[in-house]
Amino acid sequence: MKRVAIIGAGESGLGAAMLAKLVGYAVFVSDAGPISAERKATLESHEIEFEENTHSEERILHCDLLIKSPGISEKTPLIQKATSEGIAVIDELEFAHHFTQGKVIAITGTNGKTTTTLLTYHLMRSAGLDVGLAGNVGKSWAGQLVERDHEWWVLECSSFQIDGMLSIRPKVAMLTNITPDHLDRYDYDVNKYIASKMGLFKNMKTEDFAVFYQEDMLSQQGVASKKIKALHIPVSLESEPEMGAFLANENLELKVKGRSYTIPTDILPIKGKHNILNALFACTAATIAGVSQEDLIKGLKTFQNAPHRMEPVGKIEGVQFINDSKGTNVEATYYALGSFQNPLIWIAGGVDKGNDYSVLLPLVEGKVKTLICLGKDNEKLKKAFQNTIPSIRETEDIKEAVSWGLELGESGDIVLLSPACASFDLFKNYEDRGNQFRQAVQKLNEKESA
Repeated sequence: MKRVAIIGAGESGLGAAMLAKLVGYAVFVSDAGPISAERKATLESHEIEFEENTHSEERILHCDLLIKSPGISEKTPLIQKATSEGIAVIDELEFAHHFTQGKVIAITGTNGKTTTTLLTYHLMRSAGLDVGLAGNVGKSWAGQLVERDHEWWVLECSSFQIDGMLSIRPKVAMLTNITPDHLDRYDYDVNKYIASKMGLFKNMKTEDFAVFYQEDMLSQQGVASKKIKALHIPVSLESEPEMGAFLANENLELKVKGRSYTIPTDILPIKGKHNILNALFACTAATIAGVSQEDLIKGLKTFQNAPHRMEPVGKIEGVQFINDSKGTNVEATYYALGSFQNPLIWIAGGVDKGNDYSVLLPLVEGKVKTLICLGKDNEKLKKAFQNTIPSIRETEDIKEAVSWGLELGESGDIVLLSPACASFDLFKNYEDRGNQFRQAVQKLNEKESA
């Protein structure tokens, strides 16, 4: 019996363990931290051995295959030792794909990949296709395959997950964009980060489809650096490719697989130029999968985006509050700021990741009335905008930030939480930050309505 060691007992590790057990492996799960009671109960019910708060190196390195959490770097000593001893080290997605007959739509990109993934899945599912959702969103692919397979799978893929892929071959692979992010994982070399993203396309064949953003320079640099056998399909906001998807006269235009569709942008429930781009990508993938124009329109009208991504969370006295807590880098915030013509009170700040705020200056000038800095160290943020934004305040209390937003706003104004920074100085993660923002707005609304 082959032995598999699984490093990390999170969502992906748990799913991989259950699938490995199902297909006949001897499974051992090891987590350097504590494992939740719920996950322990699941492992025990499947008769899977595990350990927590340690890694038993001798036992782990006695395996035939090692499956690691995508968050664990290949540079970790234990992983390097396994590799040096000839043990195959892979990601949960790589393991899972050996046990599906379904066709894969794989989506990556620094920004926009989650919205594009969720929208692609929604368009296909609402059109009646047999489709599953996995990867960096929702439940683990391996865990779902324990229960059932689907004809199609839509996978959101981070660069970390792509690094763990060896033989996955998507039918459709889409790269929404590349901007410098997670560079600490890639020796602060953007070319290594680009190479990681391009790994998604390495196993594709001529009958497959590779979809790229035509105006994104780093994406195009990646495409030029690799021999991609799949049919190239450009997505554009500025020109009309002979084949592909583009914006023209306030319409989404699709010319894909011999089909030509026209869809008005005013039906989109998600606003902003970046979401037009996300919709073009998602519609391209759904069209390749066989979704009709009529079903695309129906699906677009009923889509609801995930929380914390340009999420309206309330309106008080005519002031709209928008939760974009997922905007953890400058590029994401650039799109968020560009989505509105209304006067803004902008809440930003947190853990700066080496941000260059200069690209935001043209978007905030004359539009942002007040910047509310929400973080422990706001000096860089204040300095960047002190000559552009007329009023700057700072706080470590999100309730105070929300209260100031209402105080400073007038009917028709927007209070936008789009931090451009990580959340770990004041919050557990971006979800915690977004949830606290939403709760603060709701409580303030109740207070004002009382």
